[in-house]
Amino acid sequence: MPECDHCGAHVSDQFARVFADERGHIRACPNCSANAGIAEVSRERAHEV
Repeated sequence: MPECDHCGAHVSDQFARVFADERGHIRACPNCSANAGIAEVSRERAHEV
């Protein structure tokens, strides 16, 4: 089951298909960021790594 790389929470396969990067990393999920800003937070965290 896919999980958020930031907080470790499990996410659905559908969420992973939409928000994971090209390597399958999920940098933000509904548990650790605001739903409206998941894509933005994900991009910001990808630059931090």
